Amino acid sequence: MKKRYEKWIGRTADASLFRDLLWLAVPVLIYAPIYMIWFMFLEKHTFAHYSVIHTAIDDMIPFQEIFVIPYYTWFLYVSVVVLFFLISLDIEDYYKNFIFLATGMTVFLVISTLFPNMHMLRPAVMPRDNFLTGLVQVIYSHDTSTNLWPSIHVYNSVGTMIAVHHSKRFNKLGKLISDFIGLSIILSTMFIKQHSVYDVITALIMAIVFYIMFYHTSMLENFCKVQEEKLSLRYN
Repeated sequence: MKKRYEKWIGRTADASLFRDLLWLAVPVLIYAPIYMIWFMFLEKHTFAHYSVIHTAIDDMIPFQEIFVIPYYTWFLYVSVVVLFFLISLDIEDYYKNFIFLATGMTVFLVISTLFPNMHMLRPAVMPRDNFLTGLVQVIYSHDTSTNLWPSIHVYNSVGTMIAVHHSKRFNKLGKLISDFIGLSIILSTMFIKQHSVYDVITALIMAIVFYIMFYHTSMLENFCKVQEEKLSLRYN
């Protein structure tokens, strides 16, 4: 299989390879707009009742604007790993990673629709006035304090760390860097008061459930093998 991958990657100028990459990207291209439309509806729609999420631990966590840096890094971290598996033609890693992410994101949308929730953790006034607090305010202005449970920032970060650890393309250093980025993102959700500890814990539990389902059962094995065989036949 390694030789096949090398053969595919070596054909970067072949139009058929680009068609294959586009075909593999179809699930992402279809799901992304569906997710964004649904998410924007939730953001703009005002529900009659919101359950307020709060834990005592939330009050013990100080606001630290420095964590806005890893919070923003999330957008690049998750998308780059998915794209890496796509262009590397690592079929199993790509599909497992995408399906893991999409499943959790869909569960989040359903929960937010059926059980609208919110929190009141954001500081009324920024404790400091600097560039980083300005970046936090940009987040606050574009992402309301509603429908935050479970945290997709946390769930997708865990999913990305799992995908990197299961990939043979990352060495120990790459995996350590990935873990550092992922853990920093998870902490950032609480330190910039974007999520409650409850959001984080439930996202971790959801990630564990789907990790077992997708990575430790045969649920996706046959599907991935079929897709891999279809693609390998084109380059033999």
